[in-house]
Amino acid sequence: MIPILNRINILAKKQREAGLTQKEKKEQQELRQEYLQIIRGQILHTFSGLTILDPLGNDVTPEKLKREQQKQSLKKNDDV
Repeated sequence: MIPILNRINILAKKQREAGLTQKEKKEQQELRQEYLQIIRGQILHTFSGLTILDPLGNDVTPEKLKREQQKQSLKKNDDV
């Protein structure tokens, strides 16, 4: 589970029940943006590992995705 999700939920509950201070509203927006970045990163990571095959078993992965996969592969090799 994403660690900041608990704090986001606490602020959402407080907002419904009693309202938030300006500082809490700012924190809530920042946490939501961070959460969206995490989710987007997870989705991109998942897609970067995909290979698409047609019914005959031929690789029909779009070239754009193949290029991104190669970039990721090179990036990993540079980090090692």
